[in-house]
Amino acid sequence: MIPVFELFIAWRHLSSRKRQTILSVLAIGLAVMILMISQAMMVGFTEELYAKTIDEMPHVTVEPRSGEDYIHLYKNLAGEIRRIDCVVGASPILAGAATFAHKDKSGNVIMQGISASDHDIVLRTGSDITEGSLRDIEVSRSGVVLGDALALKLDAKIGDSIDASFPEAKPATLEVVGIYDSGTPQDESVAYTSLSTAQTFFDEPGVVSIILVRVEDPRGAEAISSEIDSLGYPAADWKETNPEIMQMIMIESISNAIILGLVIVIATFGIVSTLFMVVMKKKKEIGMLMAMGASRRSVMKIFVMESGIMGLIGALLGVAAGVLIASVSGPYSFEAGEGAYGGVSTIPFIVRMEDVVVIVMFTFLLNLLAGIYPARRASKLDPVAAISGE
Repeated sequence: MIPVFELFIAWRHLSSRKRQTILSVLAIGLAVMILMISQAMMVGFTEELYAKTIDEMPHVTVEPRSGEDYIHLYKNLAGEIRRIDCVVGASPILAGAATFAHKDKSGNVIMQGISASDHDIVLRTGSDITEGSLRDIEVSRSGVVLGDALALKLDAKIGDSIDASFPEAKPATLEVVGIYDSGTPQDESVAYTSLSTAQTFFDEPGVVSIILVRVEDPRGAEAISSEIDSLGYPAADWKETNPEIMQMIMIESISNAIILGLVIVIATFGIVSTLFMVVMKKKKEIGMLMAMGASRRSVMKIFVMESGIMGLIGALLGVAAGVLIASVSGPYSFEAGEGAYGGVSTIPFIVRMEDVVVIVMFTFLLNLLAGIYPARRASKLDPVAAISGE
């Protein structure tokens, strides 16, 4: 049942001192606006981080069984993994160290034998190709795709022959059929060949080193990883293989919540001080209310309601202003060092309805609680002393 009498008195109190009420509401509104904009940026940063890093990396990595160096019968295992719900693709890889030489230049690289189509599904490597084609590693016998930095280091271009060698490996001559640019340090150290070429070079037929897996939603990678574990092969999701990303998101979220929570608390104390001054100024009116039959409980409700009304109006105004500013501001761009913030340099503003609801409810409830102290002070006034001004 709505306490109509108390609500009416609370509203009359607020409307009779418009300047104080407006300033208190604006203080809450400003704090909530800042919180709303910051939360929209935080959500945008997280989504952009997912898009720039997590979406471009394997979501699950499957390794050989304990005590084994390679995954045998990898075709069967990759097939079972692909049949798991929410798995988009699986890419078997045989990787190892090699030395590439061209003309009078040489360099140590990681040679990865892959299935071009499977690898493109999992890591979208095909979109990084700037010259040639990733699929040519399987069309052209002994083809190799180099990173642009590695190609520059070796002074190699499409059609050139690269001499590949390494202790215990079978020397081979590879033809450059493609060059890629991923914008990461691997451009200088990773070269792609067909899986069969790598197996011949390393003299390890019928095996792979790892299987990389892509899932529909990276947030569900942990469940997929557990299901693959049940197949008898150790699997790790991206959170385990890249813990620094989760740490970055967690630190940013916690610091954001603490700082902006304090902003709301400070603004709320403004309402507490305003209500406390009202109690001191309105002693006679409070005393008259009690003399007319208003209970101490009703007086307390009046001041708690005043605090709640100001908090609710301030929260709604602040959220509206925050959403408006976030909508028209567009993405925020900044300069960052290479690799900083996971390569994120642009942060979009993303407003989620659940954030709006939580911020409004949090502000409203906090202001209700903040109003309890001055409300208790008002309810404990002696009516006779209050009316006489003592």
